[in-house]
Amino acid sequence: MVYHQRRKGEKPTEDEDEEGQSLAMECASSGYYKRSRPKLLTFLFISLLSCSFILAPHLIFSPVTTFSLSPFCVFVESPQVENEGPSTAAVIDAKAPFYSSVTNGAICCDRSSIRSDVCTMKGDVRTHSPSSSIFVYESQDEAVKNEEDLQHEKIKPYTRKWETNIMDTIDELDLIAKKNTLIMNHHKCDVQHDVPAVFFSTGGYTGNVYHEFNDGIMPLYITSQHFNKKVVFVILEFHNWWVMKYSDILSHLSDYPVIDFRTDNRVHCFPEAIVGLKIHDELTVDSSLMEGNASIVEFRNLLDRAYRPQIRSLMHQHAKLSVVPKLKKPSRIRRKVQEHPFNKPKLVIISRNGSRAITNENLLVKMAEKIGFQVQVLRPDSRTMLAEIYWALNSSDVMIGVHGAAMTHFLFMKPGSVFIQVIPLGTEWAAEAYYGEPAKKLGLNYIGYQILTKESSLYDKYDKDDPVLKDPRSVTRKGWQYTKTIYLEDQTVRLHLPRFQKQLVGAFDYTVDRLNQQSPNIQSH
Repeated sequence: MVYHQRRKGEKPTEDEDEEGQSLAMECASSGYYKRSRPKLLTFLFISLLSCSFILAPHLIFSPVTTFSLSPFCVFVESPQVENEGPSTAAVIDAKAPFYSSVTNGAICCDRSSIRSDVCTMKGDVRTHSPSSSIFVYESQDEAVKNEEDLQHEKIKPYTRKWETNIMDTIDELDLIAKKNTLIMNHHKCDVQHDVPAVFFSTGGYTGNVYHEFNDGIMPLYITSQHFNKKVVFVILEFHNWWVMKYSDILSHLSDYPVIDFRTDNRVHCFPEAIVGLKIHDELTVDSSLMEGNASIVEFRNLLDRAYRPQIRSLMHQHAKLSVVPKLKKPSRIRRKVQEHPFNKPKLVIISRNGSRAITNENLLVKMAEKIGFQVQVLRPDSRTMLAEIYWALNSSDVMIGVHGAAMTHFLFMKPGSVFIQVIPLGTEWAAEAYYGEPAKKLGLNYIGYQILTKESSLYDKYDKDDPVLKDPRSVTRKGWQYTKTIYLEDQTVRLHLPRFQKQLVGAFDYTVDRLNQQSPNIQSH
């Protein structure tokens, strides 16, 4: 038996537990313990009977109760606030993994989040990929012996649970707890592992860098970092290119080769398995829910360690070809950068082709150089090494880009750097929720540049009173297809440079002051 969380809007069971415990304490506590044994027994019996009547409504009519007859796990729902999204902390101690109290030979599932389901199996865990199953066998000292299948759960280990259309494409796993007497007849171990496993899917939206980090890499970090690399990753919808692309990160999360669940038909045996990934929010690591208070900064530090060897190699390869740019004489208002000429701020522009491209990008580059920036235009594509992108952004002071999946690379910037996101019409909410707010949590100085209607190519396609220009929210509320077709796929940006210059000058001044403050510290070392 597995206890899942209450539905949104229901009262927290913790209150009921506290109430039930106080009633039980009142019933169990008696001032008559000095009386004779028969009278004491009679009193206790009457007290227990009275408590049963008092507690009956809590035991019978409560939709979900923390009272359990199951030896497997008791799962308590944490309260949710209406219209505030799913509650992430689903256990009494938010920092303690909910699977820490799972009974040996059992399955415990957390289905509380609208984003993902996560199940934990402890004991003798064995894979059987031909039947898309994972088995766990109970220990010999368990009390239940009269059923062949003690538990049966189904799960799709992907972090977009609320999107039915995409979840329909994700392979489903059967998680089955069985009697240990059947071990000898089924699923003999081909490979015995002495560390836990984490099962997850790289299907769905994999191929889009935002989803690869938000739905995959970051949840994998959240779920597995406490194992300190002593964990095996088992992947459904396995893509070799994905493993190669993220091999640097994977090697810093696990000391072991990944397993392709679908094609590896051997029986892999583990002492524990987590099926599914925990996810906190958009491109976010919530330190209050992590062991050791690990945050998004620690995640970025992991990226730094992962890409450092490749960056050193790239630096060595480019050393003979690299040329220190000559410092152009800055305008009068930029003179203070001359105090530390080698700290000339570096600006990286993430360039786009086609939709949401900056059509006057060349003029933007010239303006930035005139202000005093060293400018690098980065045009990443599917063939660009992540280490190369990391190298460019990790060494940058300011990044500019138009809202889109490539903005995920703000994760590669150092805290304290400036991130300017150009926000086209109709993308305000997504730009802030997916990139703006997470960037602030990383410690970046975030600037959201909301374009004017005249800066959008849509200005020349629609009448000035058309809702597409006048009230984009009324259009986006019609559905994703409208947002995608009009604002994401059919819009480019032509920056009003005098207006944008104000943001760029502010970023320059902030960066120069920051670099000048750092220079004495650098020189002292």
